[in-house]
Amino acid sequence: MASGESAPLEIAGRTFGSRLIVGTGKYPSPEIMLEAIRASGADMVTVAVRRVDIENPDRDDNLRTLSPDEFSLLPNTAACYSAEEAIRTARLGRAAGMSDWVKLEVIGDPDTLLPHTEELIEATRVLVAEGFVVLPYTNDDLITALRLEEAGAAAVMPLASPIGSGLGLLNPLNIRIIKSRLSVPIIVDAGVGTASDACATMEQGVDGILMNTAIAAAEDPVEMAGAMRLAVEAGRRAYLAGRMPRREWAVPSSPLEGVPPPD
Repeated sequence: MASGESAPLEIAGRTFGSRLIVGTGKYPSPEIMLEAIRASGADMVTVAVRRVDIENPDRDDNLRTLSPDEFSLLPNTAACYSAEEAIRTARLGRAAGMSDWVKLEVIGDPDTLLPHTEELIEATRVLVAEGFVVLPYTNDDLITALRLEEAGAAAVMPLASPIGSGLGLLNPLNIRIIKSRLSVPIIVDAGVGTASDACATMEQGVDGILMNTAIAAAEDPVEMAGAMRLAVEAGRRAYLAGRMPRREWAVPSSPLEGVPPPD
């Protein structure tokens, strides 16, 4: 077994067999959602607290479909625009018995869905102090990432590109810098569009990827989920293997010693 497979993802003392985390929104049906999640191999799935009926979980399609015996639920604070709103939403998710883990989102702009960094850092501090395991979604800025780690985040989740854009990894250097400077896991969240994006992202050395639209909006979500599973594994193994150096000239793949030069 390759070293990348034998070293599972670890966050806040918990280990996960998959480095892929998937969302539960935008699927054509709950049945396709469940089949796709299973095909992805993900152990952890995100659920937007404000978009499910937490008071009647037996009647909510997503909550009714997802068994806590099969998946770890990661409530998220999607569609929150202030620290106060995000904190209240996280508390609601925990009170409803979903989890004391939270994917923390505090949006700063409704058009780009980019995060409000000041509010995000404040919400992280408050929720960590209340015993939450906080995984904040943020931009690909090193300073913000460092502040989130200082605030107690259990992992930091910088974007690859804007939510739902499918543009892939726009700033690989920024992601590598964040990974090199933080000690908590780095989970790239948002913007991955297809399997090659996932593979290239994992090759930066990050600890995992969270995605939703890339799978749910594919023509065949189940097939795409399987492709993403393989891509995440391949990217991780390629990173651990260490790529060959880039050169600006050709180097023969077969040795030339003893071969006479051409006339």
